[in-house]
Amino acid sequence: MMDRRQFVQTAAAFGALAALPLALRAQAFDAPKIVNGFPAGGTADATARRVGEHMGGTAYAKGAAVVENKPGAGGRIACEVVKASKADGSTLLLTPYSMMSIYPHIYARLSYDPFKDFLPVSIAAVMTHALAVGPMVPASVKTVKDYLAWAKANPGQANYGSPAAGSTPHFLGALLGLNTGVDLKHVPYRGSLPAVADMIGGTLASTSTPTGDALANHKAGKIRILATSGAQRTPFTPDVATYAEQGFPELTTEEWFGFYAPAGTPANVIANANAAINQALKDKSVIDSLALMGLVAQGSTPAAMDKSQRDEHTRWGPLVKKIGFTAES
Repeated sequence: MMDRRQFVQTAAAFGALAALPLALRAQAFDAPKIVNGFPAGGTADATARRVGEHMGGTAYAKGAAVVENKPGAGGRIACEVVKASKADGSTLLLTPYSMMSIYPHIYARLSYDPFKDFLPVSIAAVMTHALAVGPMVPASVKTVKDYLAWAKANPGQANYGSPAAGSTPHFLGALLGLNTGVDLKHVPYRGSLPAVADMIGGTLASTSTPTGDALANHKAGKIRILATSGAQRTPFTPDVATYAEQGFPELTTEEWFGFYAPAGTPANVIANANAAINQALKDKSVIDSLALMGLVAQGSTPAAMDKSQRDEHTRWGPLVKKIGFTAES
C-alpha cells in the first residue's frame, strides 16, 4: 500500500509531467516511415531521403526515417497509402502541393480529401519548374519563343512530357500552348526522370519538369533548359531567363514539397515531427544536397503550410477551368 510520502512523490512526478509541453511527452519512433509518390532518384525522393536521414536523435525519431517510394497514379497512390496508415505519426507523406491543391479540381472522385484526410506538418523544400528541350529540337532554339515557333512549324513533333497528368508542370505546358495558340501535345509520365530520359533519347521533344530533375543533364549539355518558372532566376541556372522575363508572366509559379500526417495524428506528435523536419532543414549537408537537385530547403509551421495549400487551391481553380482538363478528359 502506498504511504503518504510515496503518494506525494508520485503526485509530484505526475504534476511535473503534466507541466511539460506536449511536444516533449510524445514517445519517439525508432524509425518512422516517409512515403512519396515518385520514383527513386527524383526531387521528391531526394527531399524525403535527405530530410529523413537527419530526423534521428530527436523527440520525434530515435533513428533515421525509412523512405518508401509508391510511384503511380500521379502521386495519388502514396496519398492513399498514408491516408490508410495508423494515425500515430509513424508514417508521413512527402508530396508536391499538386496532389493536394490542384487534384481536387480535376478528379471528380478523388480517393482522398486533402483537407480532411491529412494534417500539414511542414513544408520541406521549394522548387521552380523548367521548360527543357532535347536533341530532337534544333540547337538554334534558345528561347521559349524560338521553341514555340519550332513547334508551330513541326506540329507532329511538338510534344512535352511531365511527371504526371494534372501536375503543375503539366499545366504550365498547357497554359503556354493555350495562351499562344500553339498545339503542344502533353505526354504524362510516372515521374520526371523517365520523361527526361526519353527527351535525351530523342523520342520526346521537350519536358515541363521540376528544374532539379533537368539540372544535371542541362549542365552536362545533353539538354537545354529554356526557361524557369520562378519570380527570379534560380541560383542553379543563373544563365536561364524566367518565363516572365521572356514575356510569359502568367507562368510564374513556385511549388513546394511538404510533409503530411494522417488525420487524427495527435498534435504533440505533429509538433515533434515539425521540429525534427525543421532541424534537419538547417543542416548544411541537407541544404547542399537539396541544392544539387535544384531545391531550396525551407521549413514552415503547420499553420503556414495549411494556408499556402489553401491559397494555391484557390489560385489553381480558375486556371484548371481555363485549361479544361479533368481526369476524364
